[in-house]
Amino acid sequence: MTQRHTYKNIHVSGVDYYGKHMMLTCESCNENLLDIPTMGQFLKDLADAIDMIRYGEPLVARFGEGIEEGISAVQLITTSALTVHTNDQARDLYLDVFSCKWFDEQTVINHVNKIFAPKDITFQIVLRK
Repeated sequence: MTQRHTYKNIHVSGVDYYGKHMMLTCESCNENLLDIPTMGQFLKDLADAIDMIRYGEPLVARFGEGIEEGISAVQLITTSALTVHTNDQARDLYLDVFSCKWFDEQTVINHVNKIFAPKDITFQIVLRK
């Protein structure tokens, strides 16, 4: 392994990766999606559930107008960040979990289901070099 790749801590099938990026689309969530304090607590609890070290408090704000109004939020973690964007009217949630430390996808899905109870969840995993 060269000096350049010593920071790549994720190893899959003999390939070194910098990080794992999970992107979720969660449709038709419950009313918790609309609550700013709930969103902040969700991010803190999610970071803890996937064994990440939180860096500061989450930043959570609602903005936009009409069909584009929703919450945007970020919880920095020492290995990257958890980010959320929502759409209030559709009650859709878009969550990105990115970390250079491995995490369990099912734990993320379970936490989303517990707090927001979406009618449908789709997701992608990208291993980033």
